[in-house]
Amino acid sequence: MNFKSIALALALCSHAAAQAPNAQQILEGARISATLTKLDEGLNGNLHKGSSNVPITLFLKGKDIQFQFSENKSPWRVFHMRIGDEAFNLFEIVNGKTIEFAAAKIIEPIAGTDLTYEDLALRFFYWPNPQLEGTEDVGGQPCYKLRIDKPKGAAGRYDVVYVWVHTKFGAFMRIRGHDKNGGLVKEFQVEEVMPVADKVWTLRKMQVATCDPNNGGRRVSITDMTFDAPKKAGPKGVR
Repeated sequence: MNFKSIALALALCSHAAAQAPNAQQILEGARISATLTKLDEGLNGNLHKGSSNVPITLFLKGKDIQFQFSENKSPWRVFHMRIGDEAFNLFEIVNGKTIEFAAAKIIEPIAGTDLTYEDLALRFFYWPNPQLEGTEDVGGQPCYKLRIDKPKGAAGRYDVVYVWVHTKFGAFMRIRGHDKNGGLVKEFQVEEVMPVADKVWTLRKMQVATCDPNNGGRRVSITDMTFDAPKKAGPKGVR
């Protein structure tokens, strides 16, 4: 991974973290960087796991996220997420009707991959009261290490999430989600970014690994999430 290139790219859009911020400011800066894309045509990409390849499209509009995927060339499934500081609402659009998606289902894998609906939304970025635990290097890059505890009564697979945020550029570089016993459940590692507009950069490739919390966090499966460079013209909404 070329961290020098990533750092240079993210410098264009993450100035908020340049001043010794507190934990909440660090997390907010990482959230802005992660949800910066506002392309009308969306981002087209794929989820790769083993020999499977699942086409996916994302439309990001601030705290509103629309996404769709097609499994085994079946009709596209379309979802809409609304994310607030104290709420997470997921809806599936079926035959033109908006149907609320059960909270318990946010931990289900998307099309058999290692990515869940909760993961795609980066829901934990909206949990309150993050704690700064110091600094650590990720791939030779200095990062703040944040601990975020799941709010009482909230749905989701993770009870504690650690996020490493670049100290200078404010973008997340690694995420690790743990269960209530402290076991490692999932790890996210940013590998590439790309330009999507003038002075705007976003995720190109991220590796998502499911881990065995009862076996020292050993990786048991891996999915690569990749996106294509956006075209000048494309679809204007969900399929």
